[in-house]
Amino acid sequence: MMYRIGLGYDSHPFVHERTLKLGGLEIPFALGLGGHSDADVVLHALTDAILGAVGQGDIGEQFPDSDPAYHNADSGQFVRQAVAMAAQRGYRVANCDVTVLAEKPSLREHKPPIRAKIAELLGVKPDAVSIKAKTNEGMGFVGRSEGIAAIAVVMVAVDTTGGNEDGHQVI
Repeated sequence: MMYRIGLGYDSHPFVHERTLKLGGLEIPFALGLGGHSDADVVLHALTDAILGAVGQGDIGEQFPDSDPAYHNADSGQFVRQAVAMAAQRGYRVANCDVTVLAEKPSLREHKPPIRAKIAELLGVKPDAVSIKAKTNEGMGFVGRSEGIAAIAVVMVAVDTTGGNEDGHQVI
């Protein structure tokens, strides 16, 4: 097997009159995140990590905010397309680790369903997905509750012998 790692980061400011989406789910909160698409920082960071792992740039290159097709788009489509781009190059996502930086809202109860949604988008088992939530202890834009940021690390794998552990072709 050959492995590659990608790192992704995203942040968006809070705005009024918008639904908060994190990890592909609507999270009950008084504010949403501003951005061209649905501004899901978790899925944006994850998309960047996948694209980075397979050498395909970043979300802004692949899904530019200058393209009206992505206005208010569901960020799940970015993840699915990044997974497909990886597959076209012979890679599959092996696992991911995501850290969400937010003072508010608390994500404790939302982490299991976010984990399940991300696993579905990536086509992996839930135990291949890690979701952590951290505050910034009152420091910076996150600490002042001005927005949310996310960091994602993804490992992709390709079977250089022509098959995976089940004997199936990876490509």
